[in-house]
Amino acid sequence: MARVLVTRRLPDGGLEPLAGHEVVGPKPDDAPFTHEELRAHASACDAIVSLLTDRIDADVLSAGAGRLQVVANVAVGYDNVDVGAAACLSITVCNTPGVLDETTADTAFLLIIGGSRLAGVAEADLRAQRWKGWGITQYLGRDVHGATLGIVGYGRIGREVARRAEGFGMRVLHHSRTDTGEPGYVADLDRLLAQSDIVSLHVPGGPDTHHLIDARRLALMAPTAVLVNTARGTVVDEAALADALHERRLFAAGLDVYEREPEIDPRLLTAPNTMLLPHIGSASQATRLKMATMATSAVSTVLAGGVPQNVVRA
Repeated sequence: MARVLVTRRLPDGGLEPLAGHEVVGPKPDDAPFTHEELRAHASACDAIVSLLTDRIDADVLSAGAGRLQVVANVAVGYDNVDVGAAACLSITVCNTPGVLDETTADTAFLLIIGGSRLAGVAEADLRAQRWKGWGITQYLGRDVHGATLGIVGYGRIGREVARRAEGFGMRVLHHSRTDTGEPGYVADLDRLLAQSDIVSLHVPGGPDTHHLIDARRLALMAPTAVLVNTARGTVVDEAALADALHERRLFAAGLDVYEREPEIDPRLLTAPNTMLLPHIGSASQATRLKMATMATSAVSTVLAGGVPQNVVRA
Protein backbone atom coordinates (compact mmCIF):
# COMPACT_ATOMS: atom_id res chain seq x y z
CA MET A 1 0.00 0.00 0.00
CA ALA A 2 1.47 3.32 -1.07
CA ARG A 3 1.11 6.65 0.70
CA VAL A 4 -0.46 9.47 -1.36
CA LEU A 5 -0.61 13.14 -0.39
CA VAL A 6 -3.73 14.90 -1.69
CA THR A 7 -3.13 18.58 -1.08
CA ARG A 8 -6.71 19.89 -1.31
CA ARG A 9 -10.25 18.55 -1.18
CA LEU A 10 -11.35 16.97 -4.46
CA PRO A 11 -14.89 16.60 -5.84
CA ASP A 12 -16.85 13.63 -4.51
CA GLY A 13 -15.66 10.50 -6.28
CA GLY A 14 -12.30 11.98 -7.22
CA LEU A 15 -10.38 9.73 -4.83
CA GLU A 16 -11.92 6.45 -5.96
CA PRO A 17 -8.94 5.44 -8.17
CA LEU A 18 -6.75 5.56 -5.03
CA ALA A 19 -8.71 2.82 -3.27
CA GLY A 20 -6.28 0.50 -1.49
CA HIS A 21 -3.70 3.23 -0.90
CA GLU A 22 -3.23 5.38 2.20
CA VAL A 23 -4.39 8.92 1.47
CA VAL A 24 -2.88 11.76 3.49
CA GLY A 25 -4.57 15.15 3.52
CA PRO A 26 -6.15 17.45 2.82
CA LYS A 27 -6.23 19.53 5.99
CA PRO A 28 -9.56 19.46 7.84
CA ASP A 29 -10.25 23.09 6.88
CA ASP A 30 -8.96 22.52 3.32
CA ALA A 31 -6.28 25.17 3.85
CA PRO A 32 -3.25 24.94 1.56
CA PHE A 33 -0.11 23.26 2.83
CA THR A 34 2.85 25.54 3.42
CA HIS A 35 6.04 24.98 1.47
CA GLU A 36 7.68 23.39 4.50
CA GLU A 37 4.71 21.10 4.99
CA LEU A 38 4.88 20.03 1.36
CA ARG A 39 8.59 19.22 1.78
CA ALA A 40 7.87 17.17 4.90
CA HIS A 41 5.07 15.22 3.23
CA ALA A 42 7.11 14.65 0.06
CA SER A 43 9.77 12.86 2.09
CA ALA A 44 7.19 10.45 3.49
CA CYS A 45 4.92 9.87 0.47
CA ASP A 46 5.04 7.85 -2.72
CA ALA A 47 2.83 10.24 -4.68
CA ILE A 48 1.41 13.75 -4.59
CA VAL A 49 -1.89 14.90 -6.07
CA SER A 50 -1.45 18.66 -6.35
CA LEU A 51 -3.37 21.68 -7.53
CA LEU A 52 -2.00 24.59 -9.55
CA THR A 53 -1.86 26.65 -6.35
CA ASP A 54 0.72 24.24 -4.86
CA ARG A 55 4.37 25.10 -5.56
CA ILE A 56 6.01 21.74 -6.20
CA ASP A 57 9.51 23.07 -6.78
CA ALA A 58 12.96 21.46 -6.70
CA ASP A 59 13.10 21.69 -2.90
CA VAL A 60 9.87 19.75 -2.49
CA LEU A 61 10.86 17.18 -5.10
CA SER A 62 14.34 16.74 -3.67
CA ALA A 63 12.83 16.08 -0.25
CA GLY A 64 10.99 13.16 -1.82
CA ALA A 65 14.02 11.77 -3.64
CA GLY A 66 14.26 8.00 -3.34
CA ARG A 67 10.60 7.50 -2.43
CA LEU A 68 8.38 9.95 -4.33
CA GLN A 69 7.37 8.38 -7.64
CA VAL A 70 4.75 10.67 -9.17
CA VAL A 71 3.21 14.15 -8.96
CA ALA A 72 -0.20 14.46 -10.60
CA ASN A 73 -1.33 18.06 -11.08
CA VAL A 74 -5.10 18.51 -11.23
CA ALA A 75 -4.84 21.06 -14.03
CA VAL A 76 -3.87 21.18 -17.67
CA GLY A 77 -1.12 23.68 -16.83
CA TYR A 78 1.88 22.58 -14.80
CA ASP A 79 4.04 25.68 -14.40
CA ASN A 80 3.72 25.20 -10.62
CA VAL A 81 5.74 21.96 -10.89
CA ASP A 82 9.48 21.92 -11.64
CA VAL A 83 9.29 19.33 -14.40
CA GLY A 84 13.02 19.46 -15.09
CA ALA A 85 13.90 18.72 -11.47
CA ALA A 86 11.35 15.92 -11.42
CA ALA A 87 12.93 14.33 -14.50
CA CYS A 88 16.38 14.45 -12.92
CA LEU A 89 14.99 12.66 -9.87
CA SER A 90 13.05 10.11 -11.98
CA ILE A 91 9.72 11.41 -10.65
CA THR A 92 6.84 11.21 -13.11
CA VAL A 93 4.72 14.34 -13.59
CA CYS A 94 1.17 14.15 -14.96
CA ASN A 95 -1.48 16.74 -15.79
CA THR A 96 -5.11 16.64 -16.92
CA PRO A 97 -5.23 17.57 -20.62
CA GLY A 98 -8.29 17.26 -22.82
CA VAL A 99 -11.01 16.94 -20.19
CA LEU A 100 -11.40 20.67 -19.56
CA ASP A 101 -11.14 21.98 -23.12
CA GLU A 102 -14.86 22.44 -23.79
CA THR A 103 -15.64 23.92 -20.38
CA THR A 104 -12.76 26.40 -20.50
CA ALA A 105 -13.68 27.38 -24.05
CA ASP A 106 -17.22 28.06 -22.80
CA THR A 107 -15.77 30.36 -20.13
CA ALA A 108 -13.64 32.17 -22.71
CA PHE A 109 -16.70 32.75 -24.83
CA LEU A 110 -18.65 33.92 -21.79
CA LEU A 111 -15.97 36.60 -21.34
CA ILE A 112 -15.89 37.40 -25.06
CA ILE A 113 -19.60 38.15 -25.01
CA GLY A 114 -19.76 39.61 -21.50
CA GLY A 115 -16.75 41.85 -21.98
CA SER A 116 -17.84 43.06 -25.39
CA ARG A 117 -21.41 43.79 -24.26
CA LEU A 118 -20.39 45.34 -20.91
CA ALA A 119 -22.43 42.74 -19.04
CA GLY A 120 -20.28 42.95 -15.92
CA VAL A 121 -20.64 46.73 -15.70
CA ALA A 122 -24.39 46.58 -16.29
CA GLU A 123 -24.94 43.87 -13.68
CA ALA A 124 -22.84 45.71 -11.10
CA ASP A 125 -24.97 48.84 -11.62
CA LEU A 126 -28.17 46.84 -11.33
CA ARG A 127 -27.12 45.14 -8.07
CA ALA A 128 -25.92 48.45 -6.60
CA GLN A 129 -29.27 50.06 -7.56
CA ARG A 130 -27.52 52.58 -9.77
CA TRP A 131 -29.71 51.66 -12.75
CA LYS A 132 -32.59 54.13 -13.03
CA GLY A 133 -34.34 52.63 -16.05
CA TRP A 134 -33.81 51.91 -19.71
CA GLY A 135 -31.97 54.47 -21.81
CA ILE A 136 -31.02 54.34 -25.47
CA THR A 137 -27.41 55.34 -24.85
CA GLN A 138 -26.80 53.09 -21.83
CA TYR A 139 -24.23 50.26 -21.79
CA LEU A 140 -23.36 50.50 -25.45
CA GLY A 141 -21.09 47.55 -26.07
CA ARG A 142 -19.47 46.08 -29.15
CA ASP A 143 -21.10 43.46 -31.36
CA VAL A 144 -19.60 39.99 -31.22
CA HIS A 145 -21.28 38.67 -34.33
CA GLY A 146 -19.27 39.57 -37.42
CA ALA A 147 -16.27 40.75 -35.36
CA THR A 148 -12.70 39.59 -35.93
CA LEU A 149 -11.48 37.27 -33.20
CA GLY A 150 -7.74 36.83 -32.72
CA ILE A 151 -6.79 33.65 -30.87
CA VAL A 152 -3.30 33.60 -29.34
CA GLY A 153 -2.27 29.98 -28.80
CA TYR A 154 -3.99 27.43 -31.02
CA GLY A 155 -4.03 24.27 -28.95
CA ARG A 156 -7.10 22.31 -27.95
CA ILE A 157 -8.82 25.13 -26.04
CA GLY A 158 -8.01 27.76 -28.66
CA ARG A 159 -9.48 25.56 -31.37
CA GLU A 160 -12.66 25.03 -29.35
CA VAL A 161 -13.04 28.80 -28.98
CA ALA A 162 -12.60 29.12 -32.76
CA ARG A 163 -15.32 26.54 -33.31
CA ARG A 164 -17.72 28.50 -31.12
CA ALA A 165 -16.84 31.72 -32.95
CA GLU A 166 -17.96 30.20 -36.23
CA GLY A 167 -21.51 30.05 -34.88
CA PHE A 168 -21.39 33.81 -34.34
CA GLY A 169 -20.24 34.50 -37.87
CA MET A 170 -16.90 35.80 -36.63
CA ARG A 171 -13.77 36.12 -38.71
CA VAL A 172 -11.20 34.03 -36.84
CA LEU A 173 -7.44 34.61 -36.92
CA HIS A 174 -4.94 32.65 -34.87
CA HIS A 175 -1.30 32.82 -33.85
CA SER A 176 0.97 30.09 -32.50
CA ARG A 177 4.70 29.50 -32.26
CA THR A 178 4.62 27.19 -35.28
CA ASP A 179 2.70 27.57 -38.51
CA THR A 180 -0.51 25.55 -38.30
CA GLY A 181 -0.93 25.59 -42.08
CA GLU A 182 -4.61 26.36 -41.50
CA PRO A 183 -6.70 29.29 -42.77
CA GLY A 184 -6.46 32.33 -40.51
CA TYR A 185 -2.90 31.69 -39.31
CA VAL A 186 -0.98 34.91 -38.62
CA ALA A 187 2.75 34.41 -38.08
CA ASP A 188 3.33 37.80 -36.44
CA LEU A 189 1.58 38.32 -33.10
CA ASP A 190 1.80 42.10 -33.40
CA ARG A 191 -0.10 41.98 -36.68
CA LEU A 192 -2.79 39.74 -35.22
CA LEU A 193 -3.32 42.14 -32.31
CA ALA A 194 -3.66 45.10 -34.65
CA GLN A 195 -6.21 43.29 -36.84
CA SER A 196 -8.46 41.88 -34.11
CA ASP A 197 -11.60 43.31 -32.55
CA ILE A 198 -11.37 40.75 -29.76
CA VAL A 199 -8.23 38.91 -28.60
CA SER A 200 -8.50 35.68 -26.60
CA LEU A 201 -5.38 34.23 -24.93
CA HIS A 202 -4.74 30.47 -24.75
CA VAL A 203 -1.00 30.04 -24.22
CA PRO A 204 0.67 28.19 -21.33
CA GLY A 205 2.26 30.00 -18.42
CA GLY A 206 5.98 30.14 -17.73
CA PRO A 207 8.96 32.36 -18.58
CA ASP A 208 8.43 32.12 -22.35
CA THR A 209 5.02 33.79 -22.12
CA HIS A 210 5.55 36.07 -19.11
CA HIS A 211 3.98 39.45 -19.97
CA LEU A 212 3.50 38.35 -23.57
CA ILE A 213 0.84 41.04 -23.66
CA ASP A 214 2.68 44.07 -22.31
CA ALA A 215 2.27 47.83 -22.66
CA ARG A 216 3.77 47.85 -26.15
CA ARG A 217 1.47 45.14 -27.44
CA LEU A 218 -1.60 46.61 -25.74
CA ALA A 219 -0.85 49.83 -27.65
CA LEU A 220 -1.10 47.87 -30.91
CA MET A 221 -4.72 46.99 -30.20
CA ALA A 222 -7.50 49.30 -31.34
CA PRO A 223 -9.15 51.48 -28.67
CA THR A 224 -12.37 49.62 -29.54
CA ALA A 225 -10.82 46.19 -28.89
CA VAL A 226 -11.51 43.68 -26.12
CA LEU A 227 -8.90 41.48 -24.41
CA VAL A 228 -9.89 38.12 -22.87
CA ASN A 229 -7.60 35.94 -20.75
CA THR A 230 -8.48 32.43 -19.54
CA ALA A 231 -4.90 31.12 -19.83
CA ARG A 232 -2.52 32.21 -17.08
CA GLY A 233 -2.46 35.57 -15.29
CA THR A 234 1.25 36.04 -15.90
CA VAL A 235 0.67 36.22 -19.66
CA VAL A 236 -0.67 39.78 -19.24
CA ASP A 237 1.06 42.74 -17.61
CA GLU A 238 -1.80 43.67 -15.28
CA ALA A 239 -0.47 47.14 -14.48
CA ALA A 240 -0.20 47.96 -18.19
CA LEU A 241 -3.69 46.57 -18.81
CA ALA A 242 -5.13 48.66 -15.97
CA ASP A 243 -3.48 51.75 -17.46
CA ALA A 244 -4.92 51.02 -20.90
CA LEU A 245 -8.43 50.55 -19.50
CA HIS A 246 -8.38 53.59 -17.22
CA GLU A 247 -7.04 55.75 -20.05
CA ARG A 248 -9.65 54.36 -22.47
CA ARG A 249 -6.98 53.06 -24.82
CA LEU A 250 -8.72 49.69 -24.72
CA PHE A 251 -12.48 49.26 -24.78
CA ALA A 252 -12.87 46.32 -22.40
CA ALA A 253 -11.30 43.26 -20.81
CA GLY A 254 -12.63 39.92 -19.61
CA LEU A 255 -10.35 38.09 -17.17
CA ASP A 256 -10.55 34.77 -15.35
CA VAL A 257 -6.88 34.59 -14.26
CA TYR A 258 -4.52 37.00 -12.53
CA GLU A 259 -0.80 37.49 -11.96
CA ARG A 260 -0.79 37.02 -8.18
CA GLU A 261 -3.94 35.04 -7.42
CA PRO A 262 -5.94 35.49 -5.30
CA GLU A 263 -4.57 39.04 -5.06
CA ILE A 264 -6.01 41.30 -7.75
CA ASP A 265 -4.42 44.58 -8.81
CA PRO A 266 -6.67 47.23 -7.16
CA ARG A 267 -6.61 49.30 -10.34
CA LEU A 268 -8.09 46.37 -12.26
CA LEU A 269 -10.93 46.19 -9.74
CA THR A 270 -11.76 49.84 -10.43
CA ALA A 271 -11.04 49.78 -14.17
CA PRO A 272 -13.95 50.62 -16.47
CA ASN A 273 -15.52 48.05 -18.78
CA THR A 274 -14.17 44.94 -17.12
CA MET A 275 -15.71 41.53 -16.50
CA LEU A 276 -13.71 39.74 -13.81
CA LEU A 277 -14.19 36.11 -12.78
CA PRO A 278 -12.46 34.18 -9.95
CA HIS A 279 -10.65 31.54 -12.01
CA ILE A 280 -13.71 29.45 -12.90
CA GLY A 281 -12.50 28.35 -16.34
CA SER A 282 -12.95 24.61 -15.74
CA ALA A 283 -15.53 24.96 -12.98
CA SER A 284 -18.32 22.63 -13.96
CA GLN A 285 -19.17 19.68 -11.75
CA ALA A 286 -18.55 17.13 -14.50
CA THR A 287 -15.25 18.63 -15.65
CA ARG A 288 -13.71 19.07 -12.20
CA LEU A 289 -14.58 15.45 -11.36
CA LYS A 290 -12.98 14.27 -14.62
CA MET A 291 -9.85 16.27 -13.79
CA ALA A 292 -9.62 14.76 -10.33
CA THR A 293 -10.13 11.19 -11.50
CA MET A 294 -7.65 11.61 -14.35
CA ALA A 295 -4.99 12.76 -11.88
CA THR A 296 -5.68 10.08 -9.27
CA SER A 297 -5.92 7.39 -11.96
CA ALA A 298 -2.49 8.45 -13.22
CA VAL A 299 -1.10 8.10 -9.71
CA SER A 300 -2.62 4.64 -9.38
CA THR A 301 -1.14 3.60 -12.72
CA VAL A 302 2.38 4.77 -11.83
CA LEU A 303 2.25 3.12 -8.41
CA ALA A 304 1.26 -0.13 -10.15
CA GLY A 305 4.32 0.11 -12.39
CA GLY A 306 2.54 1.46 -15.47
CA VAL A 307 2.88 4.58 -17.59
CA PRO A 308 -0.22 6.79 -17.89
CA GLN A 309 -1.05 8.60 -21.12
CA ASN A 310 -1.00 12.02 -19.51
CA VAL A 311 2.71 12.17 -18.60
CA VAL A 312 4.35 15.61 -18.92
CA ARG A 313 7.69 15.45 -20.72
CA ALA A 314 10.52 17.71 -19.60
